[in-house]
Amino acid sequence: MRRTTPRLGTPGRPWRPIVRSTASDAPEGAPWGAPAQLPREHGVADKRQQQVKQATKQAVRRELGDQGAPPQDSASTATAARAKRTRAPKRAAVSDHCAPDALPGDGPAHEAYAIRALVLQGGGALGAYQAGVYQGLAEGGIHPNWIAGISIGALNAAVIAGNPPETRVTQLRAFWEYICAQPWLPGLPLELLTETAPTWPEPMRIWFDSLNAARAMIEGQRGFFTPRAIADFWGRGEDPGRASYYDTAPLKATLERFADFDRINHPKEMRVSVGAVNVRTGNFAYFDNTRERLRAEHFMASGALPPGFPAVEIDGEYYWDGGLVSNTPLQEVLTAQPRRDALIFQVDLWSARGKLPHNLLDVAERQKDIQYSSRTRAITDVMREQQNYRRMLSELMALVPVSKRNDPWYQRAADHACDARRNVIQLIYRDKSFEGSAKDYQFGALTMHEHWASGLEDIRDTLKHPKWLAMPGPERPFVTHDVHRGNGDD
Repeated sequence: MRRTTPRLGTPGRPWRPIVRSTASDAPEGAPWGAPAQLPREHGVADKRQQQVKQATKQAVRRELGDQGAPPQDSASTATAARAKRTRAPKRAAVSDHCAPDALPGDGPAHEAYAIRALVLQGGGALGAYQAGVYQGLAEGGIHPNWIAGISIGALNAAVIAGNPPETRVTQLRAFWEYICAQPWLPGLPLELLTETAPTWPEPMRIWFDSLNAARAMIEGQRGFFTPRAIADFWGRGEDPGRASYYDTAPLKATLERFADFDRINHPKEMRVSVGAVNVRTGNFAYFDNTRERLRAEHFMASGALPPGFPAVEIDGEYYWDGGLVSNTPLQEVLTAQPRRDALIFQVDLWSARGKLPHNLLDVAERQKDIQYSSRTRAITDVMREQQNYRRMLSELMALVPVSKRNDPWYQRAADHACDARRNVIQLIYRDKSFEGSAKDYQFGALTMHEHWASGLEDIRDTLKHPKWLAMPGPERPFVTHDVHRGNGDD
């Protein structure tokens, strides 16, 4: 095997590659990488052609990356016909990186996608917005076959995946009403609040929400978390699972009450992925029902935001809230292999865009927005660019003669040329004027119902544009839509 380093020609001397030897062709005793001993007699043209061919193959290998030996049995092809999504009567085996195209059908547009994913960001009490979005999807007959969540998004994922389609909305509603009830003293009747709150002046609403946030800090939330005894803060215990202001032990029973974990662990019905960070290593981890059996602890770990909530032990390791590293699981869905056509409903609770703050309270709120929005726009921009490159490679490979397509390096390139289509529908919660930095732990019943209603309204408005659900065309294999951004198309 030889490596080549290109060298520009000089006047009077033609360009030629410098062939560097490997251990197999260097002179005895010469260091690795020393110039190989090439024959200088006449009649060596054939051997030089072989050297140039070998150099070219090495260059292709560097472009594709060091990914092991080329596959010898792959039958992937990248042709112009595939780029246009037409089908031959019989198709060869598909590579490990690219799944077969979904067969065209006469049903709703969303059913043409092999993946229909619901991606749920973390955001505490704001998570009721995601429940409203799911209700609208269910009303529209759209049922995800993959749900991925972080923090409160993971808890919503557990309730959705842990119930049959016909009872998911009911169970979501029951779950949120249960955890938003105050454990010590009952709040005002919800009917009274919903009728009178729209007439309140904004200072009164700010005061009311602040009171509910303060009660959450002092009392905790029913079936979710309870404050620890003051003595626990001063002692240095040996259990990392107690190093927090609140105890989340009640959450385990709540999740098992509202979600069937046997159903959650049926990946053929719905794939479930939740993200957390390993406290010891700092590495991000996804718990996925296609790789392991999920328990309530996996979802609790995804929402264990320190120092408020304790780390959760899973198989000898302790995990914190995945939002510490990345608060949205979008990239996990976009980079999954084999690549498939995907319709992704990305439901975010923090907006990267906002007003310039003019006081310290606004600064605290804006800081949270930026920190936990997790640059989702940047992720979609990068993924769109990658998908466009894959399409260009696919078009370029269509120019390769058929006689050369059995070459293993052509088939390796075909893996990278997979032109799966991606359609990301973005739904981002929009703050209300009276909300502040406590909005993520303000679990009052009134606020919960308002968040739910906002999510339901946004998804209903989105589904009024059925063309947004259509499969992207070959010229734009990656598209995004957002009802809050004018025409909804980036």
